Amino acid sequence: MADLLSWQVEATTLYLRGELDRETLLSLWQQRETTMQNIAVIDVSGLQRVDSAGLALLVHLRQIAQQQGASPVFSGVTDKLRSLITLYNLQQIIVSAENPA
Repeated sequence: MADLLSWQVEATTLYLRGELDRETLLSLWQQRETTMQNIAVIDVSGLQRVDSAGLALLVHLRQIAQQQGASPVFSGVTDKLRSLITLYNLQQIIVSAENPA
């Protein structure tokens, strides 16, 4: 069974854990506006799996933060996630705190 998605906000960081895919992202999608208030860092180090729907949600979360005046960076991007980001040519959108573009 897939690990459910969980998240936690501490100060200006959103921590994501579990699997971010089309089966698990609904709860975060429903709370995306309030969850993204004052977020500067989206920590994805706790994600075991991300599919294309999850990647789309990450792009959307960044967009929400930008509409609120923030420019969030992503922390803890794994090699697998980095490959997915590259596959979809999103390196300029999903900017890693460890490897800024």
